[in-house]
Amino acid sequence: METLQVNSPAWNLMICFCLFITSVIIVGGNPQQQTGKEVDPNANSVNQFSHEMSMPRFAEPIPNVTVSIGRDALLACVVDNLRGFKVAWVRVDTQTILSIHHNVITQNPRVTLSYNDHRSWYLHIRDVHEEDRGWYMCQVNTDPMRSRQGYLQVVVPPSIIDKETSTDMVVREASNATLICKAAGYPEPYVMWRREDGDDINYNGDTVNFIDGEVLHITRVSRLHMGAYLCIASNGVPPSISKRVTLKVQFPPMLTISNQLVGGYIGQDIKLECHTEAFPTSINFWTTEKGDMIVSDMTVSGEKYEAISTDSGYNKYMILKIRKLSPQDFGSYKCVAKNSLGETDGFIKLDQIAVPSRPMVITDEPDDDLKDYDDSDNDVGNGGPSETVFNSLPTDNSSLNSDAVRWSRDGFFGWITSAGFCWMATALIFGR
Repeated sequence: METLQVNSPAWNLMICFCLFITSVIIVGGNPQQQTGKEVDPNANSVNQFSHEMSMPRFAEPIPNVTVSIGRDALLACVVDNLRGFKVAWVRVDTQTILSIHHNVITQNPRVTLSYNDHRSWYLHIRDVHEEDRGWYMCQVNTDPMRSRQGYLQVVVPPSIIDKETSTDMVVREASNATLICKAAGYPEPYVMWRREDGDDINYNGDTVNFIDGEVLHITRVSRLHMGAYLCIASNGVPPSISKRVTLKVQFPPMLTISNQLVGGYIGQDIKLECHTEAFPTSINFWTTEKGDMIVSDMTVSGEKYEAISTDSGYNKYMILKIRKLSPQDFGSYKCVAKNSLGETDGFIKLDQIAVPSRPMVITDEPDDDLKDYDDSDNDVGNGGPSETVFNSLPTDNSSLNSDAVRWSRDGFFGWITSAGFCWMATALIFGR
C-alpha cells in the first residue's frame, strides 16, 4: 500500500475535509444536546412586551392650536409611566431646545413651563408673534428617543396698508379713475369695494352692488359715481376692517328750469324756481332784466325779494320769492351758476295776468259742484254748507264770472224746459 506524504496535496485535502465535517457537527448540533435545556421560542417576545410596557408612552396626541396674534398659546404633552426619564420641548423648524424637564432653556422671556403630577407638561407662549407659528415637539429621553409634535397656528386679523392704498381722489368727468386697496393679514384677506351709502355702482356698463378685488377701475367717470367708497378687508379673523375713500368728479355748472314762463297779477306773491348741478360747488344768484343782482336781506321787515338756496350733494335748488307784485316787477329774471370750470344761466319770464274778480268755491253738496256767492248771498238762509274750501287763484288771463256760471246753470235747465214744452205741443197737435 502506498504511504501518503504529509505535505502532499492529497494529505492537505483530507485535513480540510475533516475540519469541515467537524464544524458542521458543532454548529448544526441539537441545541437541547448542547445546553441540556428546552428553549421557549416566545420568551423573547414576552420579555420585549414587558420591557415596552415599562417604558414611558404618550397618553394622547399633542393637539394643534390656533391663536390670534397677541394672545397667549398653550401646548400640552401628556406622558404616562415617565419614571426617571425626562421630558423636553423643542422648536422643530429651528431645532431650538425650549425646556428640559423642569427647566426652561430658551432665552425667550415669553416662553414658560408648567407641569402636573409628573404626567402633564405644558408649554406656555405669551403674547404670540407671527414668528411663533410652526411645529413644536415633546421628547422623552428614552433609547431610542420618543416624541410627539403639535402645530401652533398664529392668525392675524386684516389691516389696510395705507401707503399702498388710494386716498381721496378728484377727477374730471368722462376721464378714468382707479382706486386701489392693499390689505395684510393671515390668512390672506379678501378685499371688496362698495359705496358707503349702499347704492349700486354703474361699473363699466353693469350695475353691481360691490366689486371683488383690490382694484376698482371706472372708465368714463360721471357725476353719478361721485361719493364715498369703502374698501373692506376680511379673512375670517375678527374684526374686519374698512377704509373710506372719497371720489369727487369735477364738471361745469348745468342748469335746469322747469317753468320758463310764469304768470302773476298785481299784489300777488310769486315764486321762481331754478335747479343747478356743479362741482366744485357753484356760486348761484339771481339778476333782474336790467342785469342787477338781487340780494335778499331777511333781517329787514317787508323785504321785496327772498332768495333761498338748498344744497344736496352737487345739486342746488334755488328759489326766488317776490312779494306783492307791482307793475315794475314784470319782466325777465335770470338764474346764474358759475364755478372754476364754467358758467351757465337761464331766464324765467314773469308776465302780468288779469286779477281774478272772485275765487271759485267748492262745496260739499253732492248736487251742486259750482256755486257763485256775492255779497248779498246768505248761505245759512238758503240752507248752504257750513264750511267752504277755496281753490288757488288762477294764474292766467281768464277769470270766472258769476253771471257766466249762473247762465250756464240756468240756461241749461231752461233749454230742457223749452224742449219739453215743444214736444208736448207737437203731440197735442198731431195727435188729434
